[in-house]
Amino acid sequence: MALKLTFACGSYDRMEPIKDGTVAPDGIDLEFLAIESPREIFDRMAGVQEFDASEMSSSEYIARLGTGDCPFVAIPVFPSKAFRHGFICINADAGIDSPKDLEGRRVGVPLYTQTAAVWVRGHLAEEYGVDLDSIEWVQGAVEKVGAHGEPTAMPLLEPVNLSRNDTGRSLSDMLADGEIDALLGSRLPDSLFTSDRVVRLFPNYRAVEREFYIRTRIHPIMHLVAIRRALYEAEPWIAGALYEAMARAKNQALARLRVSAAQKVMLPFLHADLDEIDEIFGGDPWPYGVEANRPTLEALMRHMVDQHFIRAPISVESLFVPVE
Repeated sequence: MALKLTFACGSYDRMEPIKDGTVAPDGIDLEFLAIESPREIFDRMAGVQEFDASEMSSSEYIARLGTGDCPFVAIPVFPSKAFRHGFICINADAGIDSPKDLEGRRVGVPLYTQTAAVWVRGHLAEEYGVDLDSIEWVQGAVEKVGAHGEPTAMPLLEPVNLSRNDTGRSLSDMLADGEIDALLGSRLPDSLFTSDRVVRLFPNYRAVEREFYIRTRIHPIMHLVAIRRALYEAEPWIAGALYEAMARAKNQALARLRVSAAQKVMLPFLHADLDEIDEIFGGDPWPYGVEANRPTLEALMRHMVDQHFIRAPISVESLFVPVE
């Protein structure tokens, strides 16, 4: 009899074959719980271990692992990756012409501990020499009043200049009105599209991100797949079964993109993008497993040490349980 498990994840194209049952993990009767808010998934999983497995913030998982008492294990499946240079927005009147101009400024962030923010700060420090300690970080929801979710993130090992947005206004509106100088994180503010006072720090972000990947082989990982540790220790075979099924699902999604008849997604230049993927990524822009993602995972580890999430790097292999 198949083992019944719940899995919470967004409805990404690489997960659709799992969601619709086209691909099923061997020996598992998997209930796919489609939840389109990653923050909700993280809060429910980290807070009360509500699911057997779920997508999980990479930085929050690694921070817990660094304490030596993590209630989860992970497999090297990455539901979410995203280049992040294009997610740094600035007030056009703030006099910010380069990343170094962010020093000494007030910069909004949905959640200081979110993986996207870790990556952007890592880029600013490592690529552009920005002194992160000189920045006042203002934390809050981007498009509404209050906090971004109800996280149970591990405390930082060192204090940072972080304040809570208690103005009664969203970070997006504050950026447009010049109350903060910049905003970075996991999503673009609506004010980027509604106000001429909000622009990207890198207007040519696609070219910047392309060069960054070619030079570093880093494609920033946002989320991995976590499994309740107690469940894994009782049924260790499920890690391999889930990994194999999710790898097949991802490959099916990539194959669907390559269908050259009627396009299934509204991207007019899709096939030119696929040519670029072949050129830059060797045909697979979303590999799973450790080795193909080693430069990315090692960079994330550096950033998490530098930003006081963990005291020392954790070996990349130690992040994940065996899947073969």
